[in-house]
Amino acid sequence: MDRRGTPHRRHEKSSAGGALNLKVLIIGGTGEMGQWFAPFFREHGYEVTVWGSSGKVEVAERMGVEFAHDLDAAIGTSDIVIVTVPINITGKVISEAAPKMKEGSLLMDLTSLKVGPTEAMKKYAPADVEILGTHPMFGPSIPSLHGQTFILTPIDERCGKWLPVIRSLFEDNGAHIEVISPAEHDRFVSVVQGLTHFAYITIGATFEKLDFSVNESRRFMSPVYDIMLDLVGRILGQNPYLYSYIQMENPEVLRVHEAFMQQCSEMSAIVRKRDVEAFTSKMKNAAVHFGDTASALRRSDKLINSKIAEFDMLLDSIGQEIGVRHIYSGVVHTGIVKRVTPRTVVLESGNRMIPLKIENIRLLGEEEMREWKLANLTHHLRDVSVLIPEEADADIIMELISCNKDIVSIETIDRYEGVQGTRRLSVTYRIMIMGDLEPEMVQHGIEGQLKGIGCTVRG
Repeated sequence: MDRRGTPHRRHEKSSAGGALNLKVLIIGGTGEMGQWFAPFFREHGYEVTVWGSSGKVEVAERMGVEFAHDLDAAIGTSDIVIVTVPINITGKVISEAAPKMKEGSLLMDLTSLKVGPTEAMKKYAPADVEILGTHPMFGPSIPSLHGQTFILTPIDERCGKWLPVIRSLFEDNGAHIEVISPAEHDRFVSVVQGLTHFAYITIGATFEKLDFSVNESRRFMSPVYDIMLDLVGRILGQNPYLYSYIQMENPEVLRVHEAFMQQCSEMSAIVRKRDVEAFTSKMKNAAVHFGDTASALRRSDKLINSKIAEFDMLLDSIGQEIGVRHIYSGVVHTGIVKRVTPRTVVLESGNRMIPLKIENIRLLGEEEMREWKLANLTHHLRDVSVLIPEEADADIIMELISCNKDIVSIETIDRYEGVQGTRRLSVTYRIMIMGDLEPEMVQHGIEGQLKGIGCTVRG
């Protein structure tokens, strides 16, 4: 048991086929994406080493991996070298690392552009080193690969051995894989990322230019405006250097900017002229090109309704205990719901009132709440001794009692057949009761259940 009285659980690690003793080096491994992938590879059976220019050895220690104090030696002995550094220095890092790699190894990158990095890998990696451009279409905040898109840009005749290994590793963990050329990738992401980020950052800059109070505007927001604000805020809250490089290092982006700004100017001119027909024509033509707007409407309705549903669940929980996880800090708050407004929920926890913004929290499900309590509360131990009915099975009785949701665990600590005046078996069960419950009441209920199946509770 740990110091909270919770039984230890053995952590089972899965391992990818053939991963045993394979060494992975992540250059930039102390950065955000490096800190996501280092534990991922470690948990799948790889020996992981990380290196970062900041020399944050403590980050490696926290992840349970090695820090490369001798980078050149680590490069030369690794089976896979992954480069995940800012886009503007990716080519330079590849040019320095690639020539030092051993025969048969794999060089990968995790950057959001592919032409430049793959050209650098082709130029500097020895012919007996395989190369693979990759782009995970997600950030480091996701909990797993399930449902996430991972783009691979293999180079012909340079990734025959490793491509199926890496693809299988990601697919087996729930990722959706897209395989395209580096040039195709950069064209697509010039819109998927370049246009999207550009538009949202520009909207944020427009708020600043207008001296517009975003917080005040939430009083009047529609569901679509609410979602749009969250997306703008999500982008603005990220690393601005990363987003500047996405805009500036992909030459395809400038063409996208020009088209976007031209359309903005044309639409603004139409509005100034109050030309309703021209406006509706623009919108209809865009809808035809967009394609399945009906499906987009259904998907956005699903998103809107999910926000409404969570709010309704909070309203229905007034007077009841809930648990919520703060999206940014990760802190879990539990308590009785005292008040719910369109923007806030107030929890009573002990003698404290905890006000929380609804947009900053996620409601925990029943099982998540139980798992949190199991891991974080100090639980109560109680021993219950009973005489069980003749011919009854003490282990089956224990399994029956363990179905009680108020119980963390139950074990048999004593069996005795020499009780004077009876042939019945005496059994003592040690029961761990959930830490936020009144143990005497739970114990009384368990004893009643035992009596109901013919047991006699002893003193």
